[in-house]
Amino acid sequence: MPALEPVTLTTPRLILRPLAEADVPAIFAIFSHPEVMRYWSYPALTDIMQAQEMLQRIQASYREGSAVRLGIERRTDGVLLGTCALFSFHEVSRRAEIGYALGRPYWGAGYMHEALTALIGYAFTMLDLHRLEADIDPRNTGSARTLERLGFQKEGHLRERWIVNGELSDTAWYGLLRREWRQEWQG
Repeated sequence: MPALEPVTLTTPRLILRPLAEADVPAIFAIFSHPEVMRYWSYPALTDIMQAQEMLQRIQASYREGSAVRLGIERRTDGVLLGTCALFSFHEVSRRAEIGYALGRPYWGAGYMHEALTALIGYAFTMLDLHRLEADIDPRNTGSARTLERLGFQKEGHLRERWIVNGELSDTAWYGLLRREWRQEWQG
């Protein structure tokens, strides 16, 4: 995809916005937490410089049009709660993958559902995507519930797809079509 225009999305409680240099400490706090990173396809960050490098990769991928990763900021106090992303764009088929992470202190408050509802709306309307996909560790029941609540359907199970820190893990593959989203969210 060509370079993407910077986007900011708002919900009743959140602002989804491009990540900036000031977010590095929060990025490190989120992506270094062992519970947050338990089911990711790469290990937890161990040094704040890794968060700085992560931010540089995020910003470069945005400029290149290869990914959109937005910070999830709470409107009431400006705290960066997590991130959500669209990546692995397949332009001809109008599809992308969706990914997300939420800081451990903010689990269970509905923030990710609210953020992903906005991101999915952006993907299907402004980016004119036809399909969204998600790759999660099947042991991550919270993530599976989040996806299913958003209308994603489990479409497959790939055995021993990832090796992270020497541990083999499977993938549960989920998909959401724009027409299903319209029926669910547009009425």
